[in-house]
Amino acid sequence: MTALIFSTKQQDMAKASNKLNWLWAIPATALLAVAAFTIIRPIQVLPRITLAPGYMLTDQNGNALTSEDMRGKITFYNFTYTNCAEPCVQTSGLLQEVQARLDEIDNGDVPIEFVTISVDPARDTTAVLTEFANQLGADQNMWHFVTGDVNRLKWVIGGGFGLYFGQRDDGSIILDSGYMLVDGGGILRAEYVHYDPGVDIVLRDIRLLAEESQNSEGAARYAYEAAHLFLCYPR
Repeated sequence: MTALIFSTKQQDMAKASNKLNWLWAIPATALLAVAAFTIIRPIQVLPRITLAPGYMLTDQNGNALTSEDMRGKITFYNFTYTNCAEPCVQTSGLLQEVQARLDEIDNGDVPIEFVTISVDPARDTTAVLTEFANQLGADQNMWHFVTGDVNRLKWVIGGGFGLYFGQRDDGSIILDSGYMLVDGGGILRAEYVHYDPGVDIVLRDIRLLAEESQNSEGAARYAYEAAHLFLCYPR
């Protein structure tokens, strides 16, 4: 009888040990999966930073342009004004270079748009913005030059994108240099603040967004969600 009780206890202890090992195996497997995904990096994504601001501004043709018009499109933003001169950094040249090399990206059926937001609505009229677009050789079917009420601009640029701009006592403009990349869902995916990332980095980031957009349905979607979960961001 004593031997039977002892045998039963051994069996119970073995079962408990197996259960404990199984419980330990779950987080261990998860950790291994995270490590493998991070090291192998089968899919790279850009981080989902925050919701990009909504806006309604006026373009170089006098038409309203809204953030909703950019839905389903990858949008690259810069912030400037046509009278920008040193020490102001004119950021539109980078968009000009990216536009010239867009054919290097296989974006499938995902539209790519540029939006240049002027912070000087008093001087940057529709005629001035049109001339500026012409000087840059902008494809105005996909590159928009917009401006609007100063308070609205401050809300969009400062409150939404986190870039400061204001006016000095002499009327000159203070403006943080920066570029923003927003996906088709209106999510800010890359921000390049106080520096020029260069054409190659911007093209890489646009390509990553285009690939993610094209694989946003079906089984591939779960792989991309895993990439976000495991922080497989490009270096």
